[in-house]
Amino acid sequence: MRATAAGAIAARRAAAAANMKPLQQQQQQQHGASTLFALLSLSLLLLRLLLRLRLAAFRDAALSLHLLARLRLRPVHLRLPGAHGATTLRVWCPASPSRKPPLLLLHGFGGDAKWTWARNLPRLARHFHVYAPDLVFFGAHSRSGSPLRSVAFQARCAADAMRLLGVPRYDVAGISYGGFVAYRMAAVEARDCIDRVVVMTSGVAATPAEMRDMAAREERTVEEALLPKTADGLRLLVRRSMHRPPPWMPDFVLDDFIKLMCVDQRKERAELLQELLKSGAGIDPLPVLTQETLILWGDKDRVFPIDLAYRLQRHLGEKCRLEIIKDAGHALQLEGAEHVNRFIKSFLLDARNEPEAGMGQK
Repeated sequence: MRATAAGAIAARRAAAAANMKPLQQQQQQQHGASTLFALLSLSLLLLRLLLRLRLAAFRDAALSLHLLARLRLRPVHLRLPGAHGATTLRVWCPASPSRKPPLLLLHGFGGDAKWTWARNLPRLARHFHVYAPDLVFFGAHSRSGSPLRSVAFQARCAADAMRLLGVPRYDVAGISYGGFVAYRMAAVEARDCIDRVVVMTSGVAATPAEMRDMAAREERTVEEALLPKTADGLRLLVRRSMHRPPPWMPDFVLDDFIKLMCVDQRKERAELLQELLKSGAGIDPLPVLTQETLILWGDKDRVFPIDLAYRLQRHLGEKCRLEIIKDAGHALQLEGAEHVNRFIKSFLLDARNEPEAGMGQK
């Protein structure tokens, strides 16, 4: 009887296992079909954008796909604390933990995080746990009901985001407007959290009066220059920002970029510009940072003259290192990407083992 019962149990188990195999195969087929459907949907979207000559929108979708699939960065939407209105910040974050040192990247007025750091993230993500937020009022997701437009407000939002993400200490790099925010964070809002600072082509050392004088010498208002409404206006901005601008900039591509980057929240960004001209970093006098600082500048910068780089170096003293990149304009992270990536890695990683190496003017 026992043998018969045991045989019956074994037979039932074998039958169950036989029945499970088709079920598992069916589930695997369904999962594969779902993945294939998602890829086909994204491919069709990209093709539709391309056929409609929405090249900027196509590029934007391709950048998102690259960050998600290749660099393993994911967008996180953070609701920030504060009594001045609801604020949401989108941050591109690593999808999984690592032992790499954290690095916060802050963009300028030329676009959001994806577009600004497109030529830097692939290399920097190899060595750093990268966090790249869209600053408040930039991109489609970083928004606020607050009336504040100061650099201090942006710095506080970025510092709050890093706290919410559970990052107690990190390095920070900012370009142009992002350089003002990075400097302010290192001096005030995140002074005890930031180890090292990288400031790129940022007029931090200029007084607000000097910046207003520079803006007054332009033929257009600062809003027209940095938030263009027409293809001609954007073409002028690109040629002003780059030493070697693209030779082919057709109107339909520029118009598409304007729709993508310069329309939504334009009023708020114009107010950011006015506040920047009024107050600069919002610290008077400008403090000397306690952190080691790297300054990167293009020798052909036509937005912030190179004299401001040397002035900032003199202001910061022995803890500062200045690197001038040849044949690069204000869009330094694009035109001099290889140099920028190498200098950031060297300063933030290699120089930590050699505290005295490389400090001072190049």
